[in-house]
Parts: sequence; C-alpha cells; structure tokens
Amino acid sequence: MASAQAVTQLRRGVLEHCVLALLRDEERYGYDLVTELSEAGLLASEGTIYPLLSRLRKEELVRTSWRESPSGPPRRYYALTDQGRAALSDFTRSWTDFRASVDQILLGRTT
Repeated sequence: MASAQAVTQLRRGVLEHCVLALLRDEERYGYDLVTELSEAGLLASEGTIYPLLSRLRKEELVRTSWRESPSGPPRRYYALTDQGRAALSDFTRSWTDFRASVDQILLGRTT
C-alpha cells in the first residue's frame, strides 16, 4: 500500500511539468490533455487537470485563448509562455539528474 501511495505522490509532483511538456510544441485544449495524460497512466481523474491548468495560468506559465469548436461550444486552448518554457527547461535538467541518482540506487549501481 505504501508503494502505491508513493507512486501517487510522485505522479502528482510531476504532473504539472508533464502538462508543460505536452504544450511545448503546440496549443491544446483541456480534454486533449486529459486524454493524453490518462493514456500515459499519469492522470487518475479528469477533475485533477482543470485546477492545475488554472493555477498554471495564474502563475503565467501558460496562456489561454478561446476558439470555436466544430462540434459544440468554444474550447479554451492552452499554450506555453516564455516563463513556462523556462520552468520546463529547469525541471527537465533537474529531473534528468534526479532520475539518474534514483536509478543508480534502485538498480544497485552505486559507486
């Protein structure tokens, strides 16, 4: 049980940066992000993503725009800001080092 909780905590901790990474190359709308994150096993419920997107917008890591949808009401699209790109770049560098350190210990490759 503790292992499942640890994975849940880790997932929550990296979800923000996974969202930023998904926005790196193109604007996306919320449901598109939900679908991709769910398929990757990183999102347990749709209700998690919208408060996160709202926080990222308030922190000016993403910007939003409304677009007409061919099938229904207008959609809010999210895109990275320069601050969001910088935050993603910083996290990517830190994550690479962190992952290497954890792998070294978990896989028994200590020096």
